[in-house]
Amino acid sequence: MTRTDFEKGVQMSKPETPYRKRALGNRPLRPETLMMSYGFDAKLSEGAIKPPIFQTSTFVFSSAEEGAAFFRVMGGRAVDGDPAAPGLMYSRFNNPNVEVLEDRLTLFDGAEEACVFSSGMGAISTVLLAFARSGDVVLQSTPLYGGTETLIRNIMPNYGIAMEDFVAGAPDDEIRAQAEAAMKRGRVSMIYTETPTNPTNEIVDLALMKTLADEIGKRQGHRPVVVVDNTVLGPIGQSPLAHGADLVVYSLTKYIGGHSDLIGGAAMGSSEVMAPVRKLRSAIGTNLDPNTCWMLARSLETVSLRMQAAFDGAAKVAAYLKDHPKVEKVRYLGFLEPGSRDHTVHHRQSGEYYGSTFAFDVTDGQEGAFRMLNALKVIKLAVSLGGTETLICHPGSTTHSGVDPALRERLKFSAGMVRVSIGIEHPDDLIADLEQALSHV
Repeated sequence: MTRTDFEKGVQMSKPETPYRKRALGNRPLRPETLMMSYGFDAKLSEGAIKPPIFQTSTFVFSSAEEGAAFFRVMGGRAVDGDPAAPGLMYSRFNNPNVEVLEDRLTLFDGAEEACVFSSGMGAISTVLLAFARSGDVVLQSTPLYGGTETLIRNIMPNYGIAMEDFVAGAPDDEIRAQAEAAMKRGRVSMIYTETPTNPTNEIVDLALMKTLADEIGKRQGHRPVVVVDNTVLGPIGQSPLAHGADLVVYSLTKYIGGHSDLIGGAAMGSSEVMAPVRKLRSAIGTNLDPNTCWMLARSLETVSLRMQAAFDGAAKVAAYLKDHPKVEKVRYLGFLEPGSRDHTVHHRQSGEYYGSTFAFDVTDGQEGAFRMLNALKVIKLAVSLGGTETLICHPGSTTHSGVDPALRERLKFSAGMVRVSIGIEHPDDLIADLEQALSHV
């Protein structure tokens, strides 16, 4: 790992405690090590080596005064003598499993604070509503995850929030032109991006997003927040906060959960930028339950191992597909043309991490793609990504079927494009399955 918070010097906003130590003497501890104990004191839980599941809706106060103080702090009305952070109150606000998970999620990304949510879309919708108000404009890159596209394009306008978009791989001058168009429509309150894009693996330049936010802020008197969906490369492959993002969102369902057995989401950033997000989450109840938090804390212990294994397997599968006569194009990050804009930006932001989710175009369009998908024996035909098992789907008829066909054409979605998320099976077995399935095309 190279892009971690201790190397960037990011500090936690929460007070250091014996169970929130991040160094061994003068030696900073790596996130992989901290995942085993950070944020949890076994002495407070009968010596349990792992946090128990605190399956409770509410918590007992030691006194009426303590309860009053906790609610003042939670509501931003603290007075002298109140604690720095609210104690346990009610599981919509906080819970031991929630707090352990949120503490540990900050470690890979170098965030000050994290909030977890009932789904990835719960995180995204809460973040959007925390910063955008009626009359505002969201400047977004495209393509985004299909659910996010639908939310921003079709649902947010019902609340008076407009959008302006730019294609992720567009030249800088074209992106700037779209930013100008956005400012003419209203106050730009957010720049929302996903990089690499899902499912086409195009790259958004995060340094440019930060520059645009600064420039827009000077001109309109309000700096838009830069939000990056980092689900596709995950905290192992990329740290957007180190490259100009103000806030990072995740579908925890994907690589961080990593076992296709839960739904969750997260947002993280500085304490200042997270304050309105946390406040809104408490108000509208998009919080995550204790049992799922416990499962995610378990998954974080192996996220680095799982993702690296998937990355290694994907490189081998992509190399096989690249030369297959029934595959027209493989949209794998490791095949970006050296010297190209996307190659340069990707290596600046992510180094040699190429991920394990990519799309490839099968010959004979949708009919050819469906023939291949229906013939698979090992690879699972299902939506989602980032699980231990390899998953494959046809985005045009599933995850992105709600995206306007004209937009899909503009974004170069081919009829035969399929998306695959390589898991941790042996790559030779995956290649053998693809070989027999492609013979049906």
